[in-house]
Amino acid sequence: MSDAASTRALIAAYYDAFNRGDTAAMEEMLHDEVEHHVNEGGIRKGKALFSQFNAHMTDSYRERLTDLVIFASEDGSRAAAEFTVNGTYLKTDPGLPEARGQSYVLPAGTFFTIRDGKIARVTTYYNLTDWTRQIS
Repeated sequence: MSDAASTRALIAAYYDAFNRGDTAAMEEMLHDEVEHHVNEGGIRKGKALFSQFNAHMTDSYRERLTDLVIFASEDGSRAAAEFTVNGTYLKTDPGLPEARGQSYVLPAGTFFTIRDGKIARVTTYYNLTDWTRQIS
C-alpha cells in the first residue's frame, strides 16, 4: 500500500470510529503530541485534551458524518476530508444558543498532519453562523 493509501485508510478508520461513537478507537489513532485546532477556538495539545473535547462533544451533540471524501498527499504526510455533519444538539454548550434537541445538517472539512503513522494534527472547519441559524 502506498503512503497516500495508508493515510487515506487511517483517516477512513478515524471517521468510521467517529460514526460508531468509539472515541477510544479515534484516540488510539492519534500521535501522543497531537494538536487539535478547533473551529473558531484555540489549539488543544496532547491526547488528554483531545479526550476531554471528545467527552464534551459526546455529551452535547450526537453526530453522524456522511458524504465523506478523503484526500492525501503522495507522501502521506498530509490529508483532508470533506463531509456532511448530520447532528442533534443535545445539551446547551456555554456561549451558544439553548439546546432543545434541534437537528442540523452542515458541510464541514478537516485537515490532518500524519507523523509516525498517527494523526498529529486535526484542524476542522465549518460555518458556525450557518449552524447557529439552523438550531435557533
